[in-house]
Amino acid sequence: MKRLAFFLIIIFNFQFSTFNLFAQVGEYRSALAVGVNGGYLFNRVSFDPTIKQAYHGGSTFGLTIRYTSERYFKMLCALQAEVNYAQMGWKEVIETSSDTYSRTVNYIQVPLMARLGFGREVKGVMGYLVLGPQLGFYLSDKDRRGGAWSAATLALRPNNVVQQYDLDIQNHFEYGITGGLGMEVNTKHAGHFMIEGRYYFGLSNIFHDGKSDTFGRSANGAIVAKATYLFDLFSKK
Repeated sequence: MKRLAFFLIIIFNFQFSTFNLFAQVGEYRSALAVGVNGGYLFNRVSFDPTIKQAYHGGSTFGLTIRYTSERYFKMLCALQAEVNYAQMGWKEVIETSSDTYSRTVNYIQVPLMARLGFGREVKGVMGYLVLGPQLGFYLSDKDRRGGAWSAATLALRPNNVVQQYDLDIQNHFEYGITGGLGMEVNTKHAGHFMIEGRYYFGLSNIFHDGKSDTFGRSANGAIVAKATYLFDLFSKK
């Protein structure tokens, strides 16, 4: 509850700061663009006690909406929201036996971001920054096990940390902060084409974290590479 309260404070401050930024005296804009995005993400779950992992790869895709409100000096200010399907999860590195283990955890994710663009607004190339809170809603999960996978090999795990294998995803709502950098190619009639790198830092845990629970922390952290296409519904200056 303390983490959730802290996150809600972040959202409030984020939106208040964004409102103040957009309320500055600048060149008026009113442009709404919608479209689709897709890409690939590399996720790890930050466990405490630690579990050694490689990055778990998964797809992500969804819808994007962007409202541009003003140009302030050379900075184009906008708000951007997405609704994405994402395959998160983790992949363990097990060095004590031939066992293998990975779990894919599927989410609907909703990032709500401020977007600051620098460059050519109508025709040409623009660089941009996105930053803001992200919400996630659990859909399903599936694990894969390989190797001998016996009581003898489980007993060889470092610090005897094996409880994650039999735990269902216990927290079906997650939240965190996401941000990234990208490049956009603007055309007069064909729309907007973007490529972007983004990082998501989870503030909530996928498993319970009480004093009697196994893990004090079990939060997602993902590197995301994606492409986006938007077309304008309207654009006014």
